[in-house]
Amino acid sequence: MITATHPMDPFDQHRPLLFSIAYRMLGSVGDAEDLVQEAFLRWSRSTSEPVESPRAYLTAIVTRLAIDQLKSARARREHYPGTWLPEPIVSETDPSVLAESLSMALLVLLESLTPVERAVYLLRESFDYDYSEIANITGKSEDNCRQLYSRASRFIADRRPRFRPSPDEQQRLTEQFLSTVTTGDLPGLVALLAGDITLWADGGGKTIAPLNPIHGPDNVSRLLVGLRKKAAGVLTGRVAVANNSPAVIVSLDGRIVAVLTLEIAREADGVSRIQAIYQVVNPEKLGHVQ
Repeated sequence: MITATHPMDPFDQHRPLLFSIAYRMLGSVGDAEDLVQEAFLRWSRSTSEPVESPRAYLTAIVTRLAIDQLKSARARREHYPGTWLPEPIVSETDPSVLAESLSMALLVLLESLTPVERAVYLLRESFDYDYSEIANITGKSEDNCRQLYSRASRFIADRRPRFRPSPDEQQRLTEQFLSTVTTGDLPGLVALLAGDITLWADGGGKTIAPLNPIHGPDNVSRLLVGLRKKAAGVLTGRVAVANNSPAVIVSLDGRIVAVLTLEIAREADGVSRIQAIYQVVNPEKLGHVQ
């Protein structure tokens, strides 16, 4: 028996790519989904005219929308209560999306770039677009795009850890981190943290969280153990993966209340330690994780 087959609509075919670009640009799952929906509406209105390359056309729409939205979002983030962090994407929610995401540490670094620099860097570094395509998408010249990418690459490279431990080693260190916090083992926790560790917490004014970064292993350890002791309810934690990085998911009475993403690197002495912790406790950024 012969059955009819229906080719996938070009928009549906490229939807994962479009979401990945939007999320990397904006650092927000909800905003990325809204932006992709807007791209769909524009695509629907354009189907009366032939589109030579749907991928290029849709990428241009999403990128330009993201650049515009990021400009206005930056103005809002200047008045954000405390530290603004991207929304975490946990592997259990959608592994296919996770594979296209970026580490929390890199997303934070991208916040220091201009919207156009960020777009050029992502399109080139993460999606392997050539400079002529990037120029058409961003409306810049090829030479300008090369300069923007070069500047952004140097900025990122100068601030990223050079030596990353194996996934197994990162898993082991994350499990030790969870164990020491759970048992209140301050000396054991301090030993896992780099001397220049920094913890950033994003409460968004919706829940209690440090407004300023916490520096140093002693201060970070006391904060984490103290928060556990003050919990009014049954607090549990489990090791997970968020944004392709080791993470700990914290639940209070069965409800997820925090995602802690860890940046782990091997130091000059050959020992792997936790370099940074990104703690998202803003409930508005945990809805999709629930």
